[in-house]
Amino acid sequence: MKIAIRSLSNLWRKLALLIGPVALVLIAHTVSAQAQGVIRGTVSDPLGAVVKDAKVKLQRGDTSLGETATDGAGQFTFSSVSSGRYHVEVQASGFAPYIGPEVFVGSNGTTTIDALLQITALKDEIVVSDTGSQIPISQVGASVSRIDSEDIQAQNKLDVLENLRQVSGAQIVQTGQRGGITSLFIRGGESSFNKILVDGVPANDIGGAFDFAQLSNGGVASAEVLKGANSVLYGADGLAGVVNITSERGTSTLPELKLSIDGGNFGTLNQSASLSGAFHQFDYFSLFSRFDTQGSYPNDFFHNATYAGNFGWKPSARTDLRVTYRRNWTDLGSPNALLFYGIPDDSSQKNQNTYLSATLQDQTTSRWHNLFRFAYGQFNDVYGNPAPTGIPDPYGFGNYLGNVVTIKGANGYSVTGQAILDFGGTYPQVFADYEARRSAYAQSDYQVFKEWTATFGFRYEHEDGSGITRDNYSYFMEGHGNIAHRLYITGGVGLDKNAVFGFAASPRVSAAYYLRRPIASSFFAETKLRFNFGTGIKEPSTFEQSSQLFALFTPAERTQYGVGPVGPERSRTTDAGVDQGLWHGRARLQLTYFQNHFFNLITFLSAPELVSIGVDPAAAAAANASEGGAYVNASSTRAKGAEVQFVTDLGHGLRLQANYTYLDAAVTKAFGSPSFNPAFPAIPIGAFSPLQGARPFRRPPHTSSLGLIYNYRKFIGAFTGYMVSRSDDSTSLEDGLFENSMLLPNRNLNHAYQKFDLSGRYAVTSYVSAYVSMENLLSEHYQPAFGYPALPFTIRGGLTFRIGGENWRK
Repeated sequence: MKIAIRSLSNLWRKLALLIGPVALVLIAHTVSAQAQGVIRGTVSDPLGAVVKDAKVKLQRGDTSLGETATDGAGQFTFSSVSSGRYHVEVQASGFAPYIGPEVFVGSNGTTTIDALLQITALKDEIVVSDTGSQIPISQVGASVSRIDSEDIQAQNKLDVLENLRQVSGAQIVQTGQRGGITSLFIRGGESSFNKILVDGVPANDIGGAFDFAQLSNGGVASAEVLKGANSVLYGADGLAGVVNITSERGTSTLPELKLSIDGGNFGTLNQSASLSGAFHQFDYFSLFSRFDTQGSYPNDFFHNATYAGNFGWKPSARTDLRVTYRRNWTDLGSPNALLFYGIPDDSSQKNQNTYLSATLQDQTTSRWHNLFRFAYGQFNDVYGNPAPTGIPDPYGFGNYLGNVVTIKGANGYSVTGQAILDFGGTYPQVFADYEARRSAYAQSDYQVFKEWTATFGFRYEHEDGSGITRDNYSYFMEGHGNIAHRLYITGGVGLDKNAVFGFAASPRVSAAYYLRRPIASSFFAETKLRFNFGTGIKEPSTFEQSSQLFALFTPAERTQYGVGPVGPERSRTTDAGVDQGLWHGRARLQLTYFQNHFFNLITFLSAPELVSIGVDPAAAAAANASEGGAYVNASSTRAKGAEVQFVTDLGHGLRLQANYTYLDAAVTKAFGSPSFNPAFPAIPIGAFSPLQGARPFRRPPHTSSLGLIYNYRKFIGAFTGYMVSRSDDSTSLEDGLFENSMLLPNRNLNHAYQKFDLSGRYAVTSYVSAYVSMENLLSEHYQPAFGYPALPFTIRGGLTFRIGGENWRK
């Protein structure tokens, strides 16, 4: 009890720091004059066709201020509206009732509020990752999944990575327990092939890497996952997919304060405080959260502190300014792969990540919309190893070995011995990394015709990391629209000028066609065909840039040997599918086939391997003498497969979603020489990377997920499952003599696993709710990253206190 009171006291002190700026804003702005404005809008169905004779009601809180009907063009108007915050409610025959979000109406000018009606019980989400503009997913040909606030609240997960397990085609690999490096693989691509955005801020390290273990769910409103390349809109790094994280906003006209605290086994304590609301043309959201756990193994602690802020200002009916800021601090112990060494390491790592964006949008005319965004991302991490761990080797190399262990793979092979845990050298060892990216982005959308919009954009990025700076430029043009509200097309091209590889072009096109329009009166509610083709590029990391073949020679030697700079890694992704509505629109079955090619991948090659791809022997010999080799564009992989998704609204607040993904991935070009363990002399092994013809590491051929969400009256809860088959991998170990006796065959090395979770929240009163969250119900070793023990069954329980907001009004 004392711990809980002390934690709440700390939260109040932190909260005082957060609400100070908001308080100043509230004091500075008094109630505006009761001048008059106009509200106009259009009511349309999921395919964009207008709905006439719909009843539209104007609401201010719980008070109805008037009612009108849409005309033949689906439009409605409310005149002489006083300054304030309003929303509209719409009813139309054959459609589900619509309640829109609150918007601010200024003292003059016209505010536009459009309403998208639903025909079926299943939600039609609004997405932006496909076209760069808000558009219903029903009008999109690309494969896009959206995790909304209801899913996030129901699942009650601590980290975004857990929600991503429910996305078909997405595979999550978490090394170790809470806080261990966590990667996302989309449709067979590498973990660095995804563009990650946090409120529009590019969050990848330079070169594409991103660790999802550091991204908490604190303040996250939604997450979109676009599966397929889209370097048109997002430039470099979007080879396999795009993940777009969006922060919560304040909506209540009265300030709302939320305090949450929970605890669980393994010394777990989680606490958060947030303040949100909307005041005239301002809205604000501010949150601070802190999570701490000791883990179930020595030196397995993890601390994650997160601040998230989202502040909006609407100076006029046509203009909107929004500033978001997210910063997280993590500190974790790194006991290393305990199953490989039998001894926990004493290393640790600290990270600080900052994401800042300022976005200005202006509806310049009724047909012309402009957006400008400044984004800043900064990533700092420090890895420290205070002293060598392990048993001094008896061979005189000065290294330190783990205990004698027996390692057994899911393929039935096993080895027994000691692997090198720490190498000799000077201790303590500290490795620090700093990277930063500043970018300016401009986008202009013009409605050329009623159903067609052209988009033009420009991006400038300044990157700084490892003593290297880059200035990158990209331009794009895109068009999207529809024909007869049945065929929807998006097409465009991106043009990149990169500081490393120079110029690259990336075309993309997607289409959706309705064989059968959505209709709730038929068992087969709709039939939609989808097609998407895209190309992607990825820039090298700063380390690859500094160690490329081009960087090892003088300008004269580059001319002599005919050596050019490393080029972009590239992808071609294609998918096609069908969405079939069932059960009068209460269920939907989605079938998708995909085929991806990733080529010109950057690989480190030795001198003989450089010669084998056509490098001048003298240049290869010089690279070997300087660095032992060099990075060049050389390898490639391909991935094809199928996804099946079924989602249904069972009524009474119960919703079910099930996904299955089949992945057939293979390395089509690789240059690494195979290694051989004397215990398995006939089996070639890829010690650090897969061999040509083999499957890429940690990408299982079969993945499925299950989500059952219940949201009814005072209770919301979820039961989720994530099931994965065996996958290829490597132990990547060397014994005390630097030999291969600790290597196992790659094929099916990682075990299959299942992870089932259960959570629930009950509203005790309007002000207090109690919740519980249980993870890994079967306490199964669910880590595919071989050698790292998984977090066993964990349970957290706690309370949320809600003060203010709409409760005050009631």
